Amino acid sequence: MEAIEELQTLLKKLPGMGGKSAARLSYHLIKTDESYNRALGEAIATIKEKIHPCPICGCYTEHDICTYCSDPSRDRTLLCVVEEPQDVLSIASSESYNGLFHVLGGAIDPLGGVGPDSLTFPELCRRVDEGSFREVIIATNPTEEGDTTALYIRHLLQDKDITLTRLASGLPIGGDLGYADKLTLSRSLRGRIRI
Repeated sequence: MEAIEELQTLLKKLPGMGGKSAARLSYHLIKTDESYNRALGEAIATIKEKIHPCPICGCYTEHDICTYCSDPSRDRTLLCVVEEPQDVLSIASSESYNGLFHVLGGAIDPLGGVGPDSLTFPELCRRVDEGSFREVIIATNPTEEGDTTALYIRHLLQDKDITLTRLASGLPIGGDLGYADKLTLSRSLRGRIRI
């Protein structure tokens, strides 16, 4: 059954897809209606033709400019800097932020071969220089790479007349102190607020 093995090998290359999940999905696709499988295959085959980065912010879009950059109701004095296009959707879906976005395309990771030249820092600086932003929110992940990237952004923008902020990190709502790791507790204590 070479066809199943080939499909499972391809599926295992997807993020978060292990051998058992790939096998389960392969057998599911065998039982699924052939028209669905063709539609799925066509959607996968043409996704890169239909989706491209927005030339302004780097978020994925099917249009010339993404819905965030083209929406006149968004607050054009706020700029949220994220690592990846999917981070835009996460923040936008919170319905707590109505500003613009800038996608870096990753985080600085010297061990992984990702330096500042690999990311969209020049575009970020140009947008800040040409825009009317009063605040830049650094929304990189709370990892070593995300922290390094945030520090680099702070260095790049330190002489600009804008407020630089970073997303708070710490304990999740409904979390239990007994299950929190040391780093999360440390960040929570450092980022405590007055009540």
